[in-house]
Parts: sequence; structure tokens; C-alpha cells
Amino acid sequence: SRPPRNGEQHAKDYYFYSVDEFKTMIANGEFLEWEEVYHNQFYGTLKSEVQRLRDLGKNVLFDIDVVGGVNIKKQYGEEALSIFIQAPSIEELENRLRTRGTETPESLEKRLSKAHHEMSYAPLFDVIIVNDNLKNAVKECLHAIKKYLAAE
Repeated sequence: SRPPRNGEQHAKDYYFYSVDEFKTMIANGEFLEWEEVYHNQFYGTLKSEVQRLRDLGKNVLFDIDVVGGVNIKKQYGEEALSIFIQAPSIEELENRLRTRGTETPESLEKRLSKAHHEMSYAPLFDVIIVNDNLKNAVKECLHAIKKYLAAE
């Protein structure tokens, strides 16, 4: 339910819905998972999109909040690989966010507070990757995915 960023298009990059539309879709059971990540900012995964891709024989990759990740893992069990990617520290995360220059002081504080909370979910994931070096983190992630897919 967040507004599109510059250049993002509805039904191309993401699906963008008003808060009221999103709440109606929740009530109708249209989401595989959803979360009110911030006040009146809902994020979710449409069941219909996941099923459409799976029907095409594709693997679906999610980049979602930890609660959503845990919920998807609960629903799909061994049919899903959950990977928790974390910054080396909260201080490093703050530095990275400040360097981006996309956060207001309020949004920065919200994200850092949320990051503290999210770190407690790491043990619930199949794999934990510390992103202290991007190239190494990418290699670790690809290795985990290839290993998982080979076992299928």
C-alpha cells in the first residue's frame, strides 16, 4: 500500500493498492502473506501471482519482511528455502542507510528500530548470511540456493 517510487508502475514492478483496497483483499484471503510493516503501509504477496508462476514451473523468489518469510516457510515447509540476510551490525546498517540519502530522520529511526526486532527472527530461517562483503554474500546466497535446488 506504499506509493510507487519514481519510475515504478502498477502491475509491472509491483501491485500498488490503497489501504482500503489492501484491507479488502486481506478480508478476501487474497494474500499468501501480508504485514502492516509500518502504520498504514501494508506489504503482501498475492496468492494468485505465486500460483501463476508455480503453474509455469518457475521457482518464486521473495524479498520480504521477516514475518512474511516465516509465514511462507510455515505454509510451504520443505518446498521453501528461507534465507535471512543481515547487515554485520546495526551501526553498519545505519551507515549504509545514511549513505543512500533516501531516508528522513524519522524513517531512518523506524528502520533501525525494526532492524533490531527483525534480528531476533534469524534463527527461524534455514540459512543466515551476513552481508559484510557484497560479493561474498552473493556467492553464499547462490550456493545455498543451488544446493537447495539440487536436493529437490
